[in-house]
Amino acid sequence: MTKKVQILGISGSLRKGSHNTGLLRAALDLQPHDMEITLFDISPLPLYNADLDGGKKPDAVIRFKTAVAAADAMLIATPEYNYSVPGVLKNAIDWASRGGKESPLNGKPLAMFGAGGVMGTVRAQLHLRQIALFNGMVVMPKPEIYVSSSNEKFDASGVLIDEPTRGRIKLFLEAFLKWALRFPSPPASE
Repeated sequence: MTKKVQILGISGSLRKGSHNTGLLRAALDLQPHDMEITLFDISPLPLYNADLDGGKKPDAVIRFKTAVAAADAMLIATPEYNYSVPGVLKNAIDWASRGGKESPLNGKPLAMFGAGGVMGTVRAQLHLRQIALFNGMVVMPKPEIYVSSSNEKFDASGVLIDEPTRGRIKLFLEAFLKWALRFPSPPASE
């Protein structure tokens, strides 16, 4: 039996009916056979504070960094707030980035997508690419998914109902699987 590529999915939105969380749920439905996506809720993470970063870290931070380290790759769904990523997403990345060369983000393959208004999440994804590259992540360059006019593509409960978008996500995930396999995960540190 072939080991499935383990993908950690996080949403940059905390809204219950979030279209970005809906993209991740659609990805669960559409993932290739050799991929296993696990969603992680970043809402329990405290705001980054260097005073909390020494000694005993908050349990939510330990769980998150452990999940990032265990994943072969990451999939982030980001909304766009003020031409950038939401603060909660940046906060999660700030926590995971701690540790210098020991950061679980170093060398981690990443794919991103997002749903939003007229332009989708173009500017947020551009900014997220900059953040990820600074942290040593290997960002999949193409294909890109910017779901524009998302109110027309999701139902009231946040389920993606637009079939052309679902088809694009399926192709996106197949490309991401190939991308992630190009960068073997380092052995887990003890």
